[in-house]
Amino acid sequence: MDEAPELRLLFHRLNNQLGIILAHAELLEAKAADDASRARAAQVVSSTLEAMGTAKEIRQRTSLGSVEPQ
Repeated sequence: MDEAPELRLLFHRLNNQLGIILAHAELLEAKAADDASRARAAQVVSSTLEAMGTAKEIRQRTSLGSVEPQ
């Protein structure tokens, strides 16, 4: 990637944080005692996956001259 090392580090940290959120949400979803709790955890999973996709898109758009088609 052509972005500055600082920007690359920020994206790496963001992806690590989102990955941790995703793992915990999936665990909560799997261990939920009732449908309401399971649905809330599933929403966190879905939102986290969406956020990861958004972060990837931002990274692609901020990379100098390297925008990949989706």
